[in-house]
Amino acid sequence: MTSPGPLSPRLPSPLHEVRDARFERRGLRLLLKRDDLVHPQLIGNKWRKLVPNIAAARGRALVTFGGAYSNHLRATAAAGRLLGLPTTGVVRGHELAGRPLNPSLARCAADGMRLHFIDRSTYRRKTEPETLARILRAAGAEDAYVVPEGGSNAEAVRGCRALGTELRGRADVVAVACGTGGTLAGLAAGLAAGQRALGVPVLKGGFLGADVQALQERAFGARSGTWSLDDRFHCGGYARTTPGLEAFAQDFEQRHGLAVERLYVAKLLFGLAALAEEDAFARGTTIAAVVTGRPFPEPAPAAPER
Repeated sequence: MTSPGPLSPRLPSPLHEVRDARFERRGLRLLLKRDDLVHPQLIGNKWRKLVPNIAAARGRALVTFGGAYSNHLRATAAAGRLLGLPTTGVVRGHELAGRPLNPSLARCAADGMRLHFIDRSTYRRKTEPETLARILRAAGAEDAYVVPEGGSNAEAVRGCRALGTELRGRADVVAVACGTGGTLAGLAAGLAAGQRALGVPVLKGGFLGADVQALQERAFGARSGTWSLDDRFHCGGYARTTPGLEAFAQDFEQRHGLAVERLYVAKLLFGLAALAEEDAFARGTTIAAVVTGRPFPEPAPAAPER
C-alpha cells in the first residue's frame, strides 16, 4: 500500500516479545505488535484504515462519524491537516454542542475539523440512505467522501489485510481489540493457514460477529481466515473502565514500561491475561497482541532522576 508523503508509515511495525509471568507460567509467549508506532499522528490501525479511504476520496473533503472520545475522529482530523483536506466530524450527542469541547474533540477542532453534533437517535440511523443524506446536508458536507464510523468499510478491511501478512509465521494466535470490526476482518484474511485471529470487543452487545463477516464479504466476497470473538472483556462498554481494569493496566505499565491505552489496548491485554489463567491456550502457544493505540492525551515524560 502506498501513501502520500506526510502519511508515510513505519512498516512493518515492530514485533517485540515481553516476559510476563502470567503467561510464562502457562507455557505461553506474549508478543506485542507495535502498530502504535506506524505513524506519529495516525496511530496503528487508524493509518491502515484511513489511507485506502483517502486514496478512494481522490482529493475530496472527508466526512466521518464518531463519539466524543473517538480515536477515529482525531486520526481523520490529523490526516486532513497533514494533507490539506477539509474534514467534517459528525459527533454523537446533540447535547454536547453547547458544552466546552473535551480534549479529544478540541484536538479535532485544532486540526481544522468542523464538528457537527446530532442527536443519538439520528446517529443510530446514520447508515440509512435518507438519514445520511439529511445529515450531510445539515453538515454542509454533501459533496464529501463518506468514511464510516471507525473507518471500517471494504477499503479499510483490504488495507488491514497487510497487518495479518506482516504476522504470518510469527504467532499462533493474533489478538486485537475491536470497535467496529474492520481491523479484525482484514487481519484474519492476511494470516497464514494454521494461524487464528481473536477479537476482543470493547463495546457490549454481542453484535460484532455478524458485522465482521459482512465486512469480509464486502471486501473479499466471502468469510476469510480463522477468527473468533470473546465478548467478556468490554468492562461495561465503550469508554467504560473498572477498578480491576485500571489496576491491571497500571501493573502492566510498571512491568513493561509501556503506556497502555485504556479504551482498547488495556481491555485486550486484560482479556488475554484472563484467558491465559483459564488455560484457554495450549502450552507452547505464541500470542501476538496488536497494540493499536497510545493513551490520549499522552502522558508527559517522567522527570529525570537526580
